[in-house]
Amino acid sequence: MLNLERLRVLRAVSATGSVSGAAAQLHVTTSAVSQQLARLEREVGQRLLERNGRGIRLTDAATLLAAHGDRLLAQVEEVEAELARHRGAVAGALSVAAFATAARGLLPGALRALRAEYPALEPRMDEQEPPEAVAGLCRGDVDVAVVQDWPEAPLVLPEGLSRDYLLDDPLDLAVPAGHPLAGRAEVPLPELGAEEWITWTDGQLCHDWLTRTLEAPRIVHTASEHSTQLALVAAGLGVAVLPRLGRGHVPEGVRVVPIHPGPARQVHVLWRTSAARRPAIRAVVTALRESADQVASVPPTLDT
Repeated sequence: MLNLERLRVLRAVSATGSVSGAAAQLHVTTSAVSQQLARLEREVGQRLLERNGRGIRLTDAATLLAAHGDRLLAQVEEVEAELARHRGAVAGALSVAAFATAARGLLPGALRALRAEYPALEPRMDEQEPPEAVAGLCRGDVDVAVVQDWPEAPLVLPEGLSRDYLLDDPLDLAVPAGHPLAGRAEVPLPELGAEEWITWTDGQLCHDWLTRTLEAPRIVHTASEHSTQLALVAAGLGVAVLPRLGRGHVPEGVRVVPIHPGPARQVHVLWRTSAARRPAIRAVVTALRESADQVASVPPTLDT
């Protein structure tokens, strides 16, 4: 009979492309991975790995086994979720991944509510960008993920994941207090082409939105933290787009002006479909919905 833990090891090797990568993903030693693979080879009576230059690759038999293993592991998770539903207990460890502004703007309220209502539940939040969070969900390292989705670049979900909409998160323009746009009620998007921009680093979603939306924007500084961007704006060194979610206090010397037409990203919560009936998953999703409703009901901060 096939051993599920060994199938998980094979899936990790398939996902990472190496024994060392699988070991890092599973938080075990490379020798432990090699031992599990050797035992799995004996169980199935076929070689699972072969040399490919300096690396390795899965044999045809291993590729077939890994594909079936994904389905088997999903079915096992469905059974476990059903059993948990019958027990009715919202308890145990649960991993929640969220991008930075959602971690700041949505998770504190949701986690506080979960602690008060379900003291036996042990949620752990990790700040992760959406691609990393989605990959973690598929591997089983993450149980629930909060991600952002842009109309111009919609998030494509792998098979086996479910989603629920939480809220729209508009972007505003942050400018120095003495900037000509600082007193405007709103600013049309086409007027922003000549500005000097402070934005996220290349590859981050807000940075990519800016480069898609404006033709060759003049990016003079990049920073991954909102607080750093706002400090640079306050110093008069450029303008920045600022999400409303998790915004917090706007520092002195910065004015926030709505953009028209207002760009907005959507925020969603994701989970594995096979775990949908698990009470802990449902409790976390519900808490996130309630936190999102509360955040959406609060008027935005548009200046200091």
